[in-house]
Amino acid sequence: MAFPRLWAAVLRAWGRWTACPGPRMPGLPPMAGNQVPPALASHQQDWKVRGGWVWEETEHPSKRVKGDEDEERPRKLPKRKIVLLVAYSGKGYYGMQGVSAAGQVVSLKVRLIDDILEKINSHLPSHIRILGLKRVTGGFNSKNKCDARTYCYMLPTFAFAHKDRDVQDESYRLNAETLQQVNRLLACYKGTHNFHNFTSQKGPREPSARRYILEMYCEEPFVREGLEFAVIKVKGQSFMLHQIRKMVGLVVAIVKGYAPESVLERSWGEEKVHVPMAPGLGLILERVHFEKYNQRFGSDGLHEPLDWTQEEGKVAAFKEQCIYPTIVSTERDERSMAQWLSTLPLHNFSDTELGPAGTGAEVPSSLEGSEGDGDTD
Repeated sequence: MAFPRLWAAVLRAWGRWTACPGPRMPGLPPMAGNQVPPALASHQQDWKVRGGWVWEETEHPSKRVKGDEDEERPRKLPKRKIVLLVAYSGKGYYGMQGVSAAGQVVSLKVRLIDDILEKINSHLPSHIRILGLKRVTGGFNSKNKCDARTYCYMLPTFAFAHKDRDVQDESYRLNAETLQQVNRLLACYKGTHNFHNFTSQKGPREPSARRYILEMYCEEPFVREGLEFAVIKVKGQSFMLHQIRKMVGLVVAIVKGYAPESVLERSWGEEKVHVPMAPGLGLILERVHFEKYNQRFGSDGLHEPLDWTQEEGKVAAFKEQCIYPTIVSTERDERSMAQWLSTLPLHNFSDTELGPAGTGAEVPSSLEGSEGDGDTD
């Protein structure tokens, strides 16, 4: 920000000004010693009174003992390297990764004053909370030390209804057979695959297009305000721009009957496959993993493991109070999933060159976002 830099410059200028050998009016050459021209003495005094020109008297500086200065000045606490567990709803603005977060982790140096979390939260809106704090090693970087990330994607279960049903049938309930099919397809993503068709501006032979997925599954559905939802969880070493939304979008298209299962395997090949991208609403950063760091420092007696088990209750409460209600209300008001589902019949999954006009169109949303870890387009 410009203001801190400006203020620092003012303080530096103030230090230089008070260190000058003697005051002088602007535009006049300096005089020897601390002398002031007699003709300006009265004007100089007037400036001092009106506050137009203030300086520090240096003719007879008071001497201070070093010990006295130490007693007068409060001793500053040293800065320590810490990490903060941050949760926020993505409603109305773009988050750190463009999505909501229940377990984002940031590293920084602070002075560990008393009740630091309460004091930080007192200056934040209710939809942004600091849920935890831990000391870490001096060279720790939350982005570079991350081993994996877990994302959630919350969606109404009518997204899995067969294409012959109404595009937004709120009475639909996900049965065990369909849930099993969804999880079977999601499990196909496990392992290392070439995800160049699941992002933008990535060629099929670029090494960075290959990503490792540890797990992906759909949890049991639940009802909110008469509408049934389900949460898909995916854990991976890293994700590219729009990758998760396209992974979800392709599975939805297959379950609904718009695409054959073979397109899933074909999408990992070198040919271009136009994969539909699900809306950004519902995407949540669930957890950031530091498993290698925990193995090395988590049990050394000096540092805590970064597992946040004691904060799980706070995380769950924040999702129930701030994130889930926002997703439910936004889905009801904007119908982002229903609008996106209506574009799937226009999608040509056999087209490997340029897709038809309007194919894979995104639906704008106040929670629109994209996943990623910095290695994004």
